[in-house]
Amino acid sequence: MLGIILIVLIGKQFYKLAEQHNQNKWLFGILGALSYYLGAFIGGIILAVTDEFVSLGIDWDNNLLMTFVAIPFSLGTVYIFYYLLKKNWKNTVVPLDSNEIQDIGKNTEELEEEN
Repeated sequence: MLGIILIVLIGKQFYKLAEQHNQNKWLFGILGALSYYLGAFIGGIILAVTDEFVSLGIDWDNNLLMTFVAIPFSLGTVYIFYYLLKKNWKNTVVPLDSNEIQDIGKNTEELEEEN
């Protein structure tokens, strides 16, 4: 249940971020949710390799424990992805000229008469 709540909240935040920067909202909402699972996967791989060499004594059959162990890896991945998207989109803002917005829908003849 905790995972579902986190997925919905993460997707909503990515959706809002994409909406603010005029990007595809649903695509980035879903990518945000997928980044949560990617972080859990990467964290599981790291823990498995570490447990093989160092013998951490992790109970791999305990699902609740695995969920709580995966959360920091998942949220870290989500935060990094969110930060990189936000930084990239903030740097690529294209300012619009106010005259261009007013000219939308006019013929070229009307534009030539105004100039």
